[in-house]
Amino acid sequence: MGQHVVKTLKARGETAVFSFSRREGVDIADFKIFSEKLKEVNPDVIINCAAHVGSVHYALEYSADMIRDNMQIVLNIYEGVKQVCPEAKIINPISNCSYPGDANTHYEPDWERGAVHPSVLAYASVRRMIYAFAECYRREYGVKSVNWLIANAYGPGDQIDPNKVHALNGIIIRLLKAQKGGDNTFEIWGTGKPTREWVYIEDVAKILVNSIDIDEQIYPLNFAQNKAYSITEIAEIAAKLLNYSVTLTFNTKFPDGAPTKILDDRNFRQKYPDFKFTPLEQGVKNTIEYYKNILN
Repeated sequence: MGQHVVKTLKARGETAVFSFSRREGVDIADFKIFSEKLKEVNPDVIINCAAHVGSVHYALEYSADMIRDNMQIVLNIYEGVKQVCPEAKIINPISNCSYPGDANTHYEPDWERGAVHPSVLAYASVRRMIYAFAECYRREYGVKSVNWLIANAYGPGDQIDPNKVHALNGIIIRLLKAQKGGDNTFEIWGTGKPTREWVYIEDVAKILVNSIDIDEQIYPLNFAQNKAYSITEIAEIAAKLLNYSVTLTFNTKFPDGAPTKILDDRNFRQKYPDFKFTPLEQGVKNTIEYYKNILN
């Protein structure tokens, strides 16, 4: 996500764009390192794409590490802004897995009305805490935030480990390997029945960058299309675009996670009636081309 945000900022004409990541020697979970870097840059806006992420299976296996790291990142960002650059605005994408686990259509007033799904407890709980940090630091210190609820993001630029990406990218990675290996069958992890709303990563970057022009949006707003696809449908679409005739099988030893995740779009469409989302097939096609290039 951060790569696409930087690209979109530069396309917008922003010249003073800085990226903080461990690859660039900045561990945001280390407050001393992070705050010193903030002092160097003194930013007007922070677009917070930092997180310890992974698939449902990864999150279950490394749940303690994930909740610790993500809570430390959020705490350091808000405390760093308070101490170093209190006029800076923080823009946060918040995963829609933070909605109640038994909710089907995700509508903003229902966001906190129920527990998150147990399979995403470590990650989703901290996503909810982003709102708490935003509201509390606004009340006491006047820190400004813009918060978005984002569906499962997919697209070019992500990792190549299927356990470290969302299901759509993971399916593409594994389909490409299966096709190259000449396999006649392809295993879906779980029943394939859960439905998810998917959003192309460049669309996410666009709305986050456009949020620079928003004063505040403390309570998170859905970035929504109100359209979902099952895991099986995603695999079928990707296989078709690959011209790969393959039989799908289902390994039900893997957990499914929440049965349905679809974002209600009524509030988003009222505020952004002209926003155009990338069609799913085009986004999947672009993602396939990306992984073809880096996996070969």
